[in-house]
Amino acid sequence: MKRQFLALVLLLALLVPAPARDSQTQLKPFGRGSWHELTKAHAGRPTIVHFWGVTCGPCKVELPQLGAFMKDHPGIDMVTISADFVPNLPEATRAMLERSGLALAENWIFDGFADRLRFEIDPTWQGDIPRTLLITREGEMTTIEGSAEMADLEQWSERQLAAKK
Repeated sequence: MKRQFLALVLLLALLVPAPARDSQTQLKPFGRGSWHELTKAHAGRPTIVHFWGVTCGPCKVELPQLGAFMKDHPGIDMVTISADFVPNLPEATRAMLERSGLALAENWIFDGFADRLRFEIDPTWQGDIPRTLLITREGEMTTIEGSAEMADLEQWSERQLAAKK
């Protein structure tokens, strides 16, 4: 009787589907008001915001470097925003983020009229990517146009983490 009960339990355990895990990288839709939401959520924390795109050649090189940087610098918030000119690329966006080690970063994707979204972030930004914003605890922003040098990010992060002490 005991063996039958154990066999039944085992059979039921095999038949019941495992809980679904959301293994996909979460992409938040970046629309009107998202920039304010993002900066408010990270206020008081050193944050790197990286704008990139699936069709951007330099981004393909830079993303894995940022993934390694994020892993090595848990005290720095990492945010990526896919600001590609080609709309509706969520699957390709997720795949690139996952391959680059950025699946656990806070990831957004432009959702709407790109010019309006860029203007909300920086009225002078014409849409060139990659583009990186370094935001201090005090909210001061430094913009890096084009690919960021990892040595520059290292120096910036050291200053941010030293300022915490």
